[in-house]
Amino acid sequence: MPDSFFSAPKQKKRKRTDSNAGSDARNGVNKFARKPTTQRDGRKQDLAKPNRALKRKTRKDEELSDQTDDDAGGVDDMDLRADDIDSGASGDEDENETPAEKRLRLAQLYLESVKVGLADGEFDAAEIDKELIQARLKQDVLEHSGKVHLFIGDSFDFTQPPTSVLRTRGHRFTVTSAVASESGEYLFTSGKEGHIFKWDLSTGKKLASFFKVRPPASDRKGKGKATQDQSIKGHTDEVLSLALSGDGKYLASAGRDRRLCVWDTEKGEWVKAFSGHLGHKDAIGVVAFKKGTNQLYSGSFDRTVKVYDLSPSVMGYVETLFGHQDHVLGLDALRGETCISVGGRDKTVRYWKIVDETQLVFRGGGRSRVREVLEGGLRGDDEVEGDDDDSEMNPQGKGKGKEREEKNFIEGSIESIAMIDETTFVSGGDSGSICLWNTLKKKPIFTQALAHGFNEVLSESEGVIKTPRWITALASLRYSDMFASGSWEGDIRLWKLDSKLKSFSLVGKIAAPGVVNSLQLLTTPKGFLETTNWASKSSPSDTDKIETSQPAKKKEVPANPFILVAGVGQEHRLGRWLSVKEGGASNGAIVVAFSPRTLS
Repeated sequence: MPDSFFSAPKQKKRKRTDSNAGSDARNGVNKFARKPTTQRDGRKQDLAKPNRALKRKTRKDEELSDQTDDDAGGVDDMDLRADDIDSGASGDEDENETPAEKRLRLAQLYLESVKVGLADGEFDAAEIDKELIQARLKQDVLEHSGKVHLFIGDSFDFTQPPTSVLRTRGHRFTVTSAVASESGEYLFTSGKEGHIFKWDLSTGKKLASFFKVRPPASDRKGKGKATQDQSIKGHTDEVLSLALSGDGKYLASAGRDRRLCVWDTEKGEWVKAFSGHLGHKDAIGVVAFKKGTNQLYSGSFDRTVKVYDLSPSVMGYVETLFGHQDHVLGLDALRGETCISVGGRDKTVRYWKIVDETQLVFRGGGRSRVREVLEGGLRGDDEVEGDDDDSEMNPQGKGKGKEREEKNFIEGSIESIAMIDETTFVSGGDSGSICLWNTLKKKPIFTQALAHGFNEVLSESEGVIKTPRWITALASLRYSDMFASGSWEGDIRLWKLDSKLKSFSLVGKIAAPGVVNSLQLLTTPKGFLETTNWASKSSPSDTDKIETSQPAKKKEVPANPFILVAGVGQEHRLGRWLSVKEGGASNGAIVVAFSPRTLS
């Protein structure tokens, strides 16, 4: 039975009052008397009430009758109930329209909207032909299918160091988050000092600053009462996460002050803040927009996920999702009416089905005797050390020594999450492993142990102590076979999924000294690289051809350039227990552009 996680109980439906009660009383009719009913198709029908067709005919006949106003009844005799309206119907539809004619009419309206959209873009009216419309329709179908359809991993050469890199500096303390708009115009970064900076993505220049607001003197010792003051236009503490809406109009920011702030990116103005009874009761660690919409999800240290609608006509709180037993540290969403979150030390990944009001729970943390006994998968006389899931901890099966070494690191916290498509996602935690999940199975289908290697610390009593570097950030290129992971060894690692989405492998590394606190992979619009000052303008030549073993059908979907956006700092975004200052680590953002190569 699915867990209940919605805060607001279901509202009871109001009973309609009988509009004919007054006339019945005057005519001596007992309204509590049982009316004759009949059973048809499993539903009871009231024989005393005329059907809708008869009612419409009666009203039409009444309009054509010669009845005067004096003969008409009073207000009590009027039927003031509105007719049921089909929400999916169009205003131009005809009552005699068949379903086939309706589908044809809606298809024609959709094609007209596609033509208008293409005409408003970079194309002239003469260029809007069948090929453009066909490509647009195909892309819409693929994106709304919710499945991976961009197999582009072999279209890029990740073995060579990138030549198109933009680095921004300006924050005094660690950069906690960095996001770029889908239009390729702006870049936003946030820091522990509480400031948010807006950058021009094509030139790397700072355009605007949203500074930390100092709370009133009367509230500096009031333990956060300023967070409920709607007159404060900004954050009063560290900003931990940023998110941009699909159209790039709104920027959502959240932090330790328990405030969820909304900014207008075009005007550079503060719009609204959600706090108090509409917000969270503790620090907000992560925010994410539903792709292509203004629906926002936020995860907090108060163990809840909240849903907001930032449409201009609404701009309000929607509902709260309950279920996690620890801090919500990671959150992601795509086009579907779902989102996914991780709960830190409760070691669960929760897949929220918003419309169905249900959730799927995936438990990480590795295997142990206690857990297997509780789940009924182990008997008292079974072995434990030799029965661990080899495919989970050591999928390659290379060597018993390495296998035992990797099994010693049990996942105690899941902190990062990224959705590949609507049913596939990857997670990372403090064990240093990256797990590939599918909603059809409750255990990982593939695990890459020690994805970022060991962190070695010299102890006077124990000597060299090896601990895995945990996964601090994950991001995927939406609906593609590419995703990235970050830690603090000095590299961002790029991974490619296989064609069946059953495993993944390392394909490249990007130098990033410091702690990687946020990642974003984003497809750039057409002509973006040609308009930037920092991206390489060189075009692929015949010598840039690379070998590929992928079948020819993968060439049907052309690979577009994409960028990697990383927020890097000298400390972890959530604390100061980790400090990396060697190797040129700085507090800023790194933007790397990738151009496809010609396939042989």
